[in-house]
Amino acid sequence: MVWCWVRDHVAGGAWQDTNGKNFPIRFKEGYYPAPPVDSLQDFRNEACRVLIESFGLTLDAHHHEVATAGQCEIDMRYDELVPMADNVVTYRYVMKMVAHKMGMMATFMPKPIFGDNASGMHVHQSLWTKGKNMMYDPKDEYAEISQTCRYYIGGLMEHARSLCAFTNPTTNSYRRLVPGYEAPVFIAWSKRNRSANIRIPMYYQGIEAAKRIEYRTPDPACNPYLSFAAMLCAGLDGVKKKIDPGNPVDEDLYHLSASKRKEYGVRELPGSLKESIEHLQTDYMFLKTVFPQDLLEKYEELKLDEHLQTSLRPSPYEFYRYMDA
Repeated sequence: MVWCWVRDHVAGGAWQDTNGKNFPIRFKEGYYPAPPVDSLQDFRNEACRVLIESFGLTLDAHHHEVATAGQCEIDMRYDELVPMADNVVTYRYVMKMVAHKMGMMATFMPKPIFGDNASGMHVHQSLWTKGKNMMYDPKDEYAEISQTCRYYIGGLMEHARSLCAFTNPTTNSYRRLVPGYEAPVFIAWSKRNRSANIRIPMYYQGIEAAKRIEYRTPDPACNPYLSFAAMLCAGLDGVKKKIDPGNPVDEDLYHLSASKRKEYGVRELPGSLKESIEHLQTDYMFLKTVFPQDLLEKYEELKLDEHLQTSLRPSPYEFYRYMDA
């Protein structure tokens, strides 16, 4: 699932149309409305047509998302790692070009609007060998997942904080990773639970081909080649080392007290780009088989400078808070 914002509205209390032709969507009420409330169906239809007819992509669904008028989701059919990363790059280009031709602008900025839901890039993953899904076990009573799948989850959880350096690579990414807007803030796994950063989808029970894990942390500003490779390295490290993910947490993590989360062993994701890079600097050995050392060092250097350059500049909100100091 890849989300983007398509803006043909101006920001008010919500993103409301100023020409009086479109219905406003109230905060957190944008999920799956029908036209004319959903004013972007024609845009998504055209974008999907281009993706299918011009680029040969297979798509599963498209619809409006939770945030006020402008947030879209288009789901692409699974593929192998590199072709899927290619598809993500193609998707971004097509969204921007179609929006431009229709007099709009598409952005993959994770959190463009304060106070409303942000955009994520939920990455579904499964391991296959000789035509067999290594994550599926029909005898498992909890979620029909294998022990290999549990170890893979354990690897993702073990390295989740350092993975953020790749999956959430902008300063704006951490405006999204805050409680209250459906973004995963806590490192935990569960079936169905959307407050955990690893979810086991349960759409098609008893079907081997459909069994997978959904990693909900990434956002659409990431480099898909680096992010997909890093997630695979983390998961395989879990399989290699047999990292136990612990028990699933089926409760809403946002509503648990800090002491209860500690009791469950739930950790938090980084709160800033700088913090995620610092985690990467101490937790990178799982990447060494794929990521050259000089790439990691240069990447860390660039991202720390990105954090610094943003920190050096006053923001409009700082003027709002401190201009009368």
